[in-house]
Amino acid sequence: MIKEAEFIWKDGEFVKWHDATTHILSHTLHYGNAVFEGTRAYMTKDGLAIFRLQDHTKRLLNSAKIVAIKSPYTQEQLESAQIELLRKNKDGYKGNVYIRPLIYLGYGVMGLYHINAPVNIAIAAWEWGAYLGDEGITQGIKVKTSSFARNSVKSIMGKAKAAANYLNSQMAKLEALQSNCEEALLLDENGFVAEGSGECIFIVRDGVLITPPHDNTLESITQATTIELAKDLKIPFIQRKITRDEIYIADEAFFTGTAAEITPIRQLDFRDIGNGTRGAITKKLQEAFFEVVQGKHEKYKKYLTFI
Repeated sequence: MIKEAEFIWKDGEFVKWHDATTHILSHTLHYGNAVFEGTRAYMTKDGLAIFRLQDHTKRLLNSAKIVAIKSPYTQEQLESAQIELLRKNKDGYKGNVYIRPLIYLGYGVMGLYHINAPVNIAIAAWEWGAYLGDEGITQGIKVKTSSFARNSVKSIMGKAKAAANYLNSQMAKLEALQSNCEEALLLDENGFVAEGSGECIFIVRDGVLITPPHDNTLESITQATTIELAKDLKIPFIQRKITRDEIYIADEAFFTGTAAEITPIRQLDFRDIGNGTRGAITKKLQEAFFEVVQGKHEKYKKYLTFI
């Protein structure tokens, strides 16, 4: 359940949580064209800090450009809105916070041609812990390869974090949960590993960290952070295509994402990965990541915006 905050930022104003409504004939509700971000703020010893605010806001506006929605606000204005929203709600936050900016098409026109639809922007932020639970962070999760393929680049634009792109992710996640797994793995149309329902994937083989290229996936900010940390830790790294059966015989595997952070995979398709527990390299990267987001790593404080 979402832990409600007091205010949501909507079209330049702060409105009460339950007053942040939209019309039933809003264009996005019928045709699915909207873009959004998932951004985290962490409670550090120096207070709440947003992790990689500039990168997330830039990706939000890039997504809008891809799907031909013109934002009425600049990157600087949207960054300021997120900061001010957390300040306005700060008395209600005791732990880490998840921020959800959304650019969508509102009420005014119907039909597939969307250019004349009004553009609305809303930003909500609520207190939220580990996406897959604390046990998932330490013990790892069970994953099932989905019968749904990742959206093809021939039919949809995967570099946009667009609402419509997530329908097959929803179906893949549902299928995984109904199979008593916590998450899904999607392959691309050629049978190579793409990503989770909302996460990037890494594997470890013989001490080498491997992740698939961005052929048809979102360019992940947490994935990029993980690669930076791996280089700092002198962990050999390559980016190349991988197959499902290569994951079966990997020594370690884990998901990364704003919500998932770094979550170990202990099992894929009912086969244990490595020893069926969190691996040593995964643990090392997790510890480094949480030091970064908690403001304990001087080099990476550039990624933190303190509230």
